[in-house]
Amino acid sequence: MNLSAQARDLGILTEFFDGQGQRHVTDETALKIIVDAFPNRTPRHIIEGSVVVRSGRASQTELSKAVRLPLGWEIAGGGKVIARGVTNEGVIVWPQDLPVGSYRLRMTDAASADEEVPLLVAPERAFGGEFNRGWLLAVQLYGVRSARNWGIGDFTDLSALIELASRLGADGVGLNPLHALFDDRPTDCSPYSPNSRLFLNPLYIDVETISDYRPGPGSDDLGPLRRSAVVDYAGVAALKWQALRAAFAAFRAERAPERLRDFANFRAEGGVLLQRFACFEVLRHRFNTPWWEWPQEWRRPDQAACDRLRAGADANEIEFVEYVQWTADRQLRACKAQADRLGMKVGLYLDVAVGVQSDGFDAWNEQAAISRSLAVGAPPDPLNTVGQNWGLAGFNAAGLELRCFEPFRDMLRASMRYAGAIRLDHVLGLKRLYLIPHGFPARKGAYVQMPLEALLAVIAQESVAHGCVVIGEDLGTVPPGFRDDMADWNIWSYKVMLFERDDDGRFFGLDHYAPNALITFNTHDLSTYAGWRSFGDLKRKRGLGIDPGETDDARWRALGMLDEILKGHSIDRHDFASVIGFLARTPSRLLAVALEDLLGVVEQPNIPGTIDEHPNWRQRLPVALGEIEATVDVAALRAATAERAKN
Repeated sequence: MNLSAQARDLGILTEFFDGQGQRHVTDETALKIIVDAFPNRTPRHIIEGSVVVRSGRASQTELSKAVRLPLGWEIAGGGKVIARGVTNEGVIVWPQDLPVGSYRLRMTDAASADEEVPLLVAPERAFGGEFNRGWLLAVQLYGVRSARNWGIGDFTDLSALIELASRLGADGVGLNPLHALFDDRPTDCSPYSPNSRLFLNPLYIDVETISDYRPGPGSDDLGPLRRSAVVDYAGVAALKWQALRAAFAAFRAERAPERLRDFANFRAEGGVLLQRFACFEVLRHRFNTPWWEWPQEWRRPDQAACDRLRAGADANEIEFVEYVQWTADRQLRACKAQADRLGMKVGLYLDVAVGVQSDGFDAWNEQAAISRSLAVGAPPDPLNTVGQNWGLAGFNAAGLELRCFEPFRDMLRASMRYAGAIRLDHVLGLKRLYLIPHGFPARKGAYVQMPLEALLAVIAQESVAHGCVVIGEDLGTVPPGFRDDMADWNIWSYKVMLFERDDDGRFFGLDHYAPNALITFNTHDLSTYAGWRSFGDLKRKRGLGIDPGETDDARWRALGMLDEILKGHSIDRHDFASVIGFLARTPSRLLAVALEDLLGVVEQPNIPGTIDEHPNWRQRLPVALGEIEATVDVAALRAATAERAKN
């Protein structure tokens, strides 16, 4: 099979047209690397790919014209056959009473040709939320100040934020990703560049509330960490890991029966994934190189090898990793329970990163489904003329089908575990991903088609099972029909007011916003309201040598357009509360209000395209948690969100 045919079979596009209609042809050398990065896909002769059946809808699947009829089929799962049949037509009409679940479809035709593919039976739609309209307080958790935290916001601060949000009339708290990062690389602090999307970042643990915690040396070092304008990740990590190790030693020494039982339950719940993650972390520290350079026996996860490691000299260190994850999980679970007690409609709204670091756990554990030699990005466009490389490894279609979509499902489950809503970053990646081989410029990547319907089916399955709303970050150039597909499956849209303007720059009115959407004024990658209104973002970017993509004149015009849309809806003031008041009147069922905007912060949390030039993901709030209510204009906020107040 030649290279083009291989690429076509794997869903790799050898050419595409960008948003401006420009044709791009994939570089042949890059194409070869992308093809080689994917697992081999067994040629299909009976049907094209995975089968999706939606409950409550008539479903059928067309067969290839090469099939010799009659064709027998059976659906198997959980060690038993749940349905079987024979067709003498060119289609299989599926029974409408199939139980929701993931199965294997086995088929054999009259010429004894056989084939097996995944079959997903999904609810008709994803969970839609059992509320009308509400709002969320959006927070960068790491940046929260409090009198008691160790220089970084933690889960006890989150508990206090939930209480605060409830008092303000909010229906939940929205957070940046809580994914596990690398404990030995604390300055690699972007929550969107995780080690693993399956586990939690231990720096969010409040060590002082662990019953095993014993104060030790280092408490005198907390003052500078608490006073710092930015999170000192290295300083925080040094103290927290020391305290966690001391707590673990006390846990093992005291062996409190109730805690031992709960720890055992957590380990049983975590199963193989938790065992492997703990082994991976121990091996990563031992070899101190990327996993593809480890000794051959460890370059792929092997359960028997992990079992031997767990039974050997590293058993204590492996148990420590699991102890830390148990501690983080139980503290986050307590926050979720608190939100439930307060009657919040959403509770926790969590972000899910688009990919993972190639040398992290997820890429090691799922080498068929995640291509570590390819990075997710975007092709050139008018705003990024050289394209974008996000440096993250993403899923590939062939590997996901081989694994019956379990890696994708595991990722969703980890994020939905304690969330009432999640946001999938770059949800366009469910339809196609732009992948760039390492070492190549972003313009030499290629689009790869993804099994959209199957991924939407898995989302619906897990969304309904967890009672969790799913929001897709659908910004940028969206392929025709994509938003219709999302809406059909009840995946909500994500609307940013700064982007919601017509070709003349005028802001859209209230009716523009769809009901099933989360709306917000900005994002963590955009200017805060105070920065936008004061031109602070333009000045900052120019000072860093970055073209902000907007002139001062254009900004003055945008400010005028904002005033115009507010006045058009009888809003005469020009402050952030006025913007909230406008967004609160839209039909969209969720509104996110950034805490930075309520506090008048000028600097944005992250400036894309910078690393050390700007304190990305490190800025702390200007006031402590206990002072927020006295600093924010609570009366104006309540008035602005009155239409969405809790019943």
